[in-house]
Amino acid sequence: MKATYKKYILNFKQASGTSRGVLRTKETWFLILKQDDKIGVGECGLFRGLSADDVPHYEEILKWTCLNIHLGLQVLLDELYKFPSIQFGLETAFASLNSDDQFVLLPSNFTKGTDAIPINGLIWMGSESFMKQQIKEKIEAGFSCIKMKIGAIDFQTELDLLKSIRKEFSNRDIILRVDANGAFSASEALEKLHQLAELQIHSIEQPIKQGQWQEMARLCEKSPIPIALDEELIGIFSKKEKIKLLQTIKPQYIILKPSLIGGFKGSGSWVSLAQKESAYYWVTSALESNVGLNAIAQWTYMLHQDYHQGLGTGGLFTNNFDSPLLVKNGTLQYQKNKNWNFNL
Repeated sequence: MKATYKKYILNFKQASGTSRGVLRTKETWFLILKQDDKIGVGECGLFRGLSADDVPHYEEILKWTCLNIHLGLQVLLDELYKFPSIQFGLETAFASLNSDDQFVLLPSNFTKGTDAIPINGLIWMGSESFMKQQIKEKIEAGFSCIKMKIGAIDFQTELDLLKSIRKEFSNRDIILRVDANGAFSASEALEKLHQLAELQIHSIEQPIKQGQWQEMARLCEKSPIPIALDEELIGIFSKKEKIKLLQTIKPQYIILKPSLIGGFKGSGSWVSLAQKESAYYWVTSALESNVGLNAIAQWTYMLHQDYHQGLGTGGLFTNNFDSPLLVKNGTLQYQKNKNWNFNL
């Protein structure tokens, strides 16, 4: 078996705002495995500024991984436990290599095109008019669950945008989620959560910055809105630390991003531990290309969740790879009759 890697820069169609800044490009890396006449492809979805494995020598770790591919998947996953994006790339590449179809990693009704995954429509931060335009487009496109990123512009403006949705659509018509990306201060968060609760918000992701376990535990106990941990899970590798986090904070939900928390093995560990603590979960992509999104979607479908997942980010880029993935009527679908165009 031979392994190589290649860097790829994804370009956003439109600059996308979060409370951490505006995104215009997204760096990602591909692992390519070759054995006899078979090829396996996996995406190492590094997220600069967010990933636990955002280190200066990242490429050196990829080189080492390729030189030591003979060690096999399980040994490499254990060796690379501090590099979740590479773990995800390895899992996907090996599954791709061992599959009859390079991009059908987990055959199911989803990959047969007979079932779909409900997803939320994502509203990026920006000017009030830009956010209004996005909301209108998502509702017209048939989304019944909308997730709005908040925390970058004036909070009252964000409240007014959410109120405008609620004036037209009840919580039975449109589920509203918000994602603060840690934008609130610990002292102001609870008051803001009470204001959001008046709009029947389904949940809020990461209201305050990660690492403030006691403050987050207090919010989870007192908040009128269920809280979902997102960035909080990044960099927590051991089972002992995962249990400690869940038992300390007691979140209502956790968000699984395989590229950021140890691939499918790491995500599966979080699922089993969260269930023991009566916490629910859903899966979200982390701005991977369609290669990574495809793998995450197929794994997500096998979880048999009936929540809306966060898998609608494939259409954000001008230079993504053509794939069978299609967002339609608020769902992610797999078109069996459409081919991949994966060229590096």
